Amino acid sequence: MPRVDVVRSSPIVRSARVLQLEGLFDVPPTKHSEERWIAELPLDAQDWSVGVIVGPSGAGKSTIAREVFGPAVVTGYDWPADKSVVDGFAAGMSIKEITTLLSSVGFSSPPAWLRPFGVLSTGQQFRVTLARALAEAGDLVVVDEFTSVVDRTVAQIGSAAVGKTVRRMGKRFVAVTCHYDVLDWLRPDWVFEPHLSRFQWRGLQPRPSIELTIQRVPSAAWKLFSHHHYLTASLSKSAWCFGAFWRDELVAFDAWLPFVGRLKTSQKARRGHRTVCLPDYQGVGIGNALFTTIARMWSGLGFRAFSGTGHPAEIAHRMRSADWRLTAAPHRHARDGGKLADRSARRATDRLVASFEFTGAPLAREDASRLLDTWAHVRA
Repeated sequence: MPRVDVVRSSPIVRSARVLQLEGLFDVPPTKHSEERWIAELPLDAQDWSVGVIVGPSGAGKSTIAREVFGPAVVTGYDWPADKSVVDGFAAGMSIKEITTLLSSVGFSSPPAWLRPFGVLSTGQQFRVTLARALAEAGDLVVVDEFTSVVDRTVAQIGSAAVGKTVRRMGKRFVAVTCHYDVLDWLRPDWVFEPHLSRFQWRGLQPRPSIELTIQRVPSAAWKLFSHHHYLTASLSKSAWCFGAFWRDELVAFDAWLPFVGRLKTSQKARRGHRTVCLPDYQGVGIGNALFTTIARMWSGLGFRAFSGTGHPAEIAHRMRSADWRLTAAPHRHARDGGKLADRSARRATDRLVASFEFTGAPLAREDASRLLDTWAHVRA
């Protein structure tokens, strides 16, 4: 059982201002300022994956974390100033390993992967730092100042993504934070509050639900998402466009086109065209939920629904999902070979592309018709 008894002492220089302060606030004269923290963390009492040390500033969180976990504490990394963030990872990692890890913590935007760390948003820097910590910090990762510099929505979504990833990788993760709002999203196995000297084991709870509102949106909404798409910023003029709203914010975009390919004469079909979730909301399945809901809508209206994608995270999700059937395994196409439905996919020579058909439960026809005909007002 790790037990911490730490005293931090610093000398006080008795300057004129210090003497004035002592007189004004009746502070007893002293030559040293001392703080002491005592903590017991029974971490060997049972198995765990995620823990949190939480409390207000000055509670001793960082001091206790360094005493208990030592070199496992991550405070940040040096990143190349003029190279892509993927070049900041260890030389022995493959690009597939790096991009898979980035996607797993909710940083799934290949255009942003090409940028240096210094030009990323604070939310993106938060996620890429977590990815690098999981890649380099061994079986135990301790992150100080967890979510301190990011928007609270980004903090919550990012916490859900990293908690899921840590458990999947079989690692242990400790967040050191002053924010209680991440607890339900990170779903820790234990929580320690040093200012209360309180340690609690917690049963694994489901994360808070994300209630999406899905509606038709005008094609003009695409400009809010286009520069985040992994392949191209173009959008077909004939696309049906849909959006997912969370907390009254448009957070994901999905577009579909008529299917061009061989089908029986009596059959009709649609195919996915563009799907983008804003970076701050990636990692918790919003994009896949939107895309699958629209596939269910088309199925409820009597259409077959197809998807062709080259994004590794999308391929991995649909390979695992019972709602999608693989119709063409991930493969590369020569410039003049292979007839893919999506022209942008046809141009790929170094990108793996996989094709799927939706086989899940359709929406009831009445609900499907209502979804197709319900428009949202979007300020684009």
